Amino acid sequence: MRTSGDGDGDRTSKAAFFTSPAGLALLVLLAVAGTYLWMEHRAHLLGALLWLPLLACPLMHLFMHHGHGRHQKRVRSSPPPDAGTPS
Repeated sequence: MRTSGDGDGDRTSKAAFFTSPAGLALLVLLAVAGTYLWMEHRAHLLGALLWLPLLACPLMHLFMHHGHGRHQKRVRSSPPPDAGTPS
């Protein structure tokens, strides 16, 4: 039994859009625009590649630490058992 929340209809409608005449025209337009950007602005695009690793550092910091404020260690609610003391 299928419900409307299965999500299969979303994939089918997206695939149907890209095979429709409007979707194909959009894909051709994006290909032409991408080619134009590459041919005419290659020096600018390649120059920007040098800055991508530097710009990735703050993003990695935010995503890996989930923002600021979580750098401190978590406090345990109960002390760990004392394994080093002789019984």
